Amino acid sequence: MPRIFQVSVPSLRVTLSSIFRKQGFNSTDALYLAGTLIDADQRGISSHGTQRMAMYDAKIRHRIIDPHARPGIVRSKGATLLIDAHAAMGQLAMREATNLAIGLAQSHGVGLVTVRNSNHFGTAGQYARKAADSGFIGIVSTNSNPIVAPTHTAVPALGSNPIAVAAGYGDDQLDYDAATSTVSLGKVEVHEKTGTPIDADWAVDARGTVSHDPAAIMDGIRSKPRRAALTPLGGPDENGGGYKGYGLGLAVELLTGLLGDAPASIDLKGTRISHSILVISPEAYGGSDALAARVSQLAKRLRSLPSSDGHPVLFPGDKERAVIAQHHDSVPIDDATYRQVRDIAWGLDIDEPQIVRVEGIGEDGDGETSGGNAAAGIADSQPA
Repeated sequence: MPRIFQVSVPSLRVTLSSIFRKQGFNSTDALYLAGTLIDADQRGISSHGTQRMAMYDAKIRHRIIDPHARPGIVRSKGATLLIDAHAAMGQLAMREATNLAIGLAQSHGVGLVTVRNSNHFGTAGQYARKAADSGFIGIVSTNSNPIVAPTHTAVPALGSNPIAVAAGYGDDQLDYDAATSTVSLGKVEVHEKTGTPIDADWAVDARGTVSHDPAAIMDGIRSKPRRAALTPLGGPDENGGGYKGYGLGLAVELLTGLLGDAPASIDLKGTRISHSILVISPEAYGGSDALAARVSQLAKRLRSLPSSDGHPVLFPGDKERAVIAQHHDSVPIDDATYRQVRDIAWGLDIDEPQIVRVEGIGEDGDGETSGGNAAAGIADSQPA
């Protein structure tokens, strides 16, 4: 079992924001970026949490991400906007896009904002929830570098292309966020770091054969040309409905790169992905409180359905809300990620990184720091 530790949220926030400031982000943006990673960890989405720091650090060092970039409006028409991120951090570009889409929805009833020339933006759900918390429906998507093989090929041609939808408030908020691949690449990276095998059909090798070895999968995806790919949602063939995940991935391509006059995933070469956010006002349908009440009623009806396998029926967002309750003060971080973050901080001359292990869990989870440079094996040309 890999070593996993509970890490203090306040100390992790100090360390991550200090790293982002040293990398060139202003204090407000650095704190915001740190918060987006911690939010993912608190929700149990470690694939998009602190473990992403190695990828961000590599892309900033190689000038794929520009800490000083400021997104700007390229074109606008009615309730639609096109933004050029100018190679900004994806979270910062989408923070701007989300606020603009909400403003458009307030004026027009709907707001659609597409972002191009951007970078990885963390979890898609955070932007959809922002719209929902403001009384709207939020629908978010992004393309990414090609890591998913369409049905009947082993060639990576689509991104993981997630879709997030949120509506309603509080504990009954509908909060759906999922890749259109079987999993996000970040989950494979987590298995690689922790040395745990994959027990599902998440990826195929260059011959189209399903692989359960996370190290082999990541080696294949990092190679040029790529010799491995994730499977579309539904699996590697038609029997499990993989063509449906392939179709959903194409729908995301339409709403992001194609709509934004930017590259589709198949043409991306490591940089400049696209996002979109659609915000819908419920004012013509009874208002935000009425919509939230209907969402809440549906949630309660679904949760009350009898279980067929001993597990309760969950409403989208229930699992994450339960995890948040456990991780308010500290979050689980695997030892490899812990050491990567310390190495990045020391490499930026940040004295004594304040990443405090609160409690060790798992094998050898005694709070002792392991030596070695865990970041040394992280490819500078990151796949996501």
